[in-house]
Parts: sequence; C-alpha cells; structure tokens
Amino acid sequence: MSEKSEVSTPTVENLSKESVSILFAGDSGDGMQLTGNQFAATSAEFGHDLNTFPNFPSEIRAPVGTIAGVSGFQMQFGSTSIYTPGDLFDVLVAMNAAALKSKLHILKRGGMIIANADSFDEKNLRLAGYPEGVNPLEDGSLSNYELIKVDVIRLTRAALADSGMPQKTIDRSKNMFVLGLLYWLYNLPIETTIRELKVKFKNKAGVAEANEKVIKAGYYYGETCQMFNGRYTIKPAKMKTGVYRHITGNAASAMGLTAAATKAGLQLFLGSYPITPASEILQELAKQKHFGVKTFQAEDEIGAVCSCVGAAYGGALAATNTSGPGLSLKSEGLGLAVILEIPMVIINVQRGGPSTGLPTKPEQSDLFISMFGRHGDAPVPVIAARSATDCFDTAYESARIAIETMSPVICLTDGYLALSSEPWLIPNPDNLAEIKVEFAKPRKPGDEPFMPYQRDENLARPWSIPGTAGIQHRIGGLEKDNLTGNVSHDPANHELMTKLRAEKVEKLAERLPLQTIDNGPEKGKLLVLGWGSTYGAIKLAVAEALAEGYDVAHAHLRYLNPFPRNLGEILHNYEQVLIPENNYGQLVHLIRDKYLLPAKQLNKVQGLPFKAAEIKEKIVELLKAEA
Repeated sequence: MSEKSEVSTPTVENLSKESVSILFAGDSGDGMQLTGNQFAATSAEFGHDLNTFPNFPSEIRAPVGTIAGVSGFQMQFGSTSIYTPGDLFDVLVAMNAAALKSKLHILKRGGMIIANADSFDEKNLRLAGYPEGVNPLEDGSLSNYELIKVDVIRLTRAALADSGMPQKTIDRSKNMFVLGLLYWLYNLPIETTIRELKVKFKNKAGVAEANEKVIKAGYYYGETCQMFNGRYTIKPAKMKTGVYRHITGNAASAMGLTAAATKAGLQLFLGSYPITPASEILQELAKQKHFGVKTFQAEDEIGAVCSCVGAAYGGALAATNTSGPGLSLKSEGLGLAVILEIPMVIINVQRGGPSTGLPTKPEQSDLFISMFGRHGDAPVPVIAARSATDCFDTAYESARIAIETMSPVICLTDGYLALSSEPWLIPNPDNLAEIKVEFAKPRKPGDEPFMPYQRDENLARPWSIPGTAGIQHRIGGLEKDNLTGNVSHDPANHELMTKLRAEKVEKLAERLPLQTIDNGPEKGKLLVLGWGSTYGAIKLAVAEALAEGYDVAHAHLRYLNPFPRNLGEILHNYEQVLIPENNYGQLVHLIRDKYLLPAKQLNKVQGLPFKAAEIKEKIVELLKAEA
C-alpha cells in the first residue's frame, strides 16, 4: 500500500472483525462479477479464508435496471474457517435501485448499504418497481441500516475527466471506484488488483491506467469522505502452512485431471462442447499444453463424448465436461464406453433443469440421470465434490477409479462449486495417490491367445492398445463373449456380461474409504446426511445445533455409486436421518431403497444453495418433535 493509504482519518475508528459477508449487486453490465472476483483475489492473497457465490442471469444482456437483470456476487471472508458465502450479509453494495430492492431482504438488520446514489434516478426507480415519487434513499425506509450514499458515477467521471475517454467508456469503470472504496474500508491493499489489471489490459495500457486511477479515487474517497463510522481490520486466517492460490471449482477440476494424467504417465485428452457452467474446464485445460494436454472442441455433445471413446481406446486419459442437457446427449456414447469397458471421466457441472432450465444457477438434480440415465443395464461409478477446492481431489479420484475399474466415472459438481472460489493449498505431487496403469503386453508366437475380457481381481479387463502385437480383438457396441471378446448373441452370455459389469462397480466398494462422521456423535438421535455442495451449509448448521445442545451429527458422501460399505451401519446408529438436497429428492430415494430407512428429506429447488439457517431450522424441528 502507498504511504498515503496507510494514514487513517482521525475521525474514523479502527475496528476489528473475525469475518464479513458482502454482496455486490448491480446490473449485469455493472461488472459485479469482476468486482467480486478482484476483491476475493485480494482477500485470498492477504491470507483470509473465504467462500464466494457468483449469482447472475443467464441472458447475455439481461433487462437493464430491472429486478430480473440484477447480477450478484456473494462472498464471505475472515480470519476463521469459512464454509459458505454467508446466509445474511453485513454489507450490500447496491449499484442501482433494482439491486437494493431485490437484495435488501438478505441484509442483516443494522447492516451497511453502500448505494450508488447516481443510479437512483426516476427512470431506475421506475424500472425497479418502486411507486412513483418513492426513493428508498430519501424516504427514511432504510433507517434500520447504515446507509452510505455515494455518487459513484459522478466521482468516476471526475477521476477520469482528463483521460480523453468517451463518457460511456468512463462509466464502465465505476465498479473500480466501489472496489477501491471497499479496499479502504477493510484495510486491504489495492496493489493486487492493479497488478492484475496491468496483465489483463497489457495491450490496452490506457484502460489499465484509467482503472488504476479510479481504484485509487475510490480508496482515497473512503479516507477523506468521513462518512463511515469505522474502518475494519480482519486478520489473516490461521491455515495449514504451504503455498496457496485462489481457485474456482472448474479450475480445480481441470487441474485434478491434469494431475491424474501426469501421475499416471498418460496423455490427457478432453473432448468437450461448451456449455454453461462447465465451459471453464475446457478453457483451463486449453492452457495446459505444456503438460501435454490435448483439448478438442467438438461440434456437439455427442461428438465430444465419442472423441473420448476413441482417445480412451487409444490409451489416453479421456475426459469430457458438460452440464445437465449435455449429459443427456452423451448417454448413448457413455453406454458404448460401458460395454467397451474403457476408462473415461465425465465431469457434470449440474445446473437448474430440466432442459435449458436455469443455466447459471446451481442444482443437484442430475443424481438420478448419473445413476440410471443410460439404456440397458449400464452402471458406472458416481462421485461428488463438496467444495470448490475438493473439485481437484474428486476429479483426480474419478480418474484413478476409471483407470482401476476400466469404466466411465461420472464426477458431479454444480454451478455453485464450479464458479465459487476458495484459497487452495497446492498439494505436493508426491503425496497424491498412485495411479497404476498397465496396458496389455504384446504377444509372441506360441503365447496363449489374448483374452480381452480376461478380468483381474477387480473384474477389470485389460487395457488393450491398438497396434500392440498379438492382441487383436473385436470392438464395438455389440455384446461380447466373455473372455474372447467375440460378438455374442448367446442369452446366457449376455446375462453373465451384464452381471459382471454390475459386479465390477459394486466390488469397488471394497476398496473405497469407509464413510466417516464429519461432526457430532457416532450414535444419536439425528444424522444429517449430505452430498455435494450442501457441505458448507450442513456443517455450519450442525455445528450451531451441537453448540446449543442438540443431539445431531453430520456425514457427507463423496461416493454415491457404490456407497461406502459401512454406510448402512452408520445410518442405523441414529434414530432419524435427514437428507438436505438442492433437488426434489433424489439421494433420499436411493437411501430409502437400499437401506430400508424412513429417511426424511429437506429440498430446495430455487437455483440457490441452502442457507445454514434453513437446515438448522429443520434439525431443530425434527428433534423437538421427538422430544
């Protein structure tokens, strides 16, 4: 920080906090995602733990000034462990009237509103749906909050008055003014953002310079305006020693695949078709050519998965990424991979469905299609990530299982995990699990005939690479004869092969880690069982309930097919089981069916993650009903 920025205004009190939750909200064109990401990057570099949730409309240009057009970026950062972007917010940055109207209900009572007063004009108030003549910044309706009115547009224009830039271009920098102001408010350095802007606009030095000016203008405005009751310091979080970076779930998935391929000594091939919110995985892997990664943007989802079938057949670690509708289109290709028994990773970044549904909103509604969404009996292993950083471990584990079992593996994340970000402790490659690859060996004259479906102890067949001497065999989607791999229409053989493919997946449970309890007693009245992105909200809810004396525990599943072999024993240790899901009830049906338990469900299908308070309320309701 510059010398001037370290000088505090005498009239402003220096305060400390453990954590703060902020919601940046404005029009889709106001740069809220960029603002939030920059703030998160600075916070992470400073040493805070944090969690973010970008929440924006799916339209490329959503209706300007309206509730439907509001783009938001939630984040919570602090000196303690942070698991969610926050239920309610300490600070609401409202860049227009629609942002204030649509988000005020999730601001804590007494919270701070930083309002771009220039955008609360007659037109924007009307578009936001306020009655004629009503301006919430002026009518006293916000008296329960700390209201900071800032003429952001006017001040931005003043900062760049001598830039020679068109006014429209100048106005695009108004988000940088707010960013600078918040850096001052939370005693954070502005250098991280300035450095990144210089990289981002390395060919547009004038733009980088203009944004730097506006950030500084916002920062020094905070220092001189005397509008705030205090300035806050949040210490760095105490985290495990090591090298960290700020990472999104999609970037973590991409790195997990790259690490797995490197560890296995294979070339990584990603066959992909762009789809929200999974496209970033393709973009990230396209940058990894120095690791030998090959990426292929196919003409459609079917082409993408079929290219993976070919790559896997040729001996590469094949992967494809997609989201709900794309997984539907890939289903026949996945069936081919199942009957061919070749390894492949499918990363499905779930979004609100069905059909196009809610492309930019998260949901957990693809569990059933992942389990059953193929014709014929075609089971595949299914695993799910619980956090943005866990996407690395889950993608890596998916690749390991795919190679070990010679099977496609579906790795589930969702739009929340994919786009949110956290500090990530970069793992030591030497500590990653070994991934053993053994291709079928060449045959010499006089050797026993090659049996392409001669299975090992895990019921996996040999990975037989084309061109290897003496291992020629039939391939394709027709059913194969056990052992020889010749085409077979024998009824008994088909039943046997169907059984072997299913047993191969079920047998995986013998090698999976045992399920553990994340928090709470090993036996008791209530177990909250979760999977995927509900982890943070459940963890907080259970921790709060335990602190209040409730008998409750939390277990979170990574392995969904097959389940860990001790899961049934764990479930029967509790009088009740509650399963919160961001769908209409999918895991709960699988649990009821397999373990014959009357598991209770808690569902939220709004394109939004659970709040910890929603889960805690259900915990208390169930336990009080039993009391």
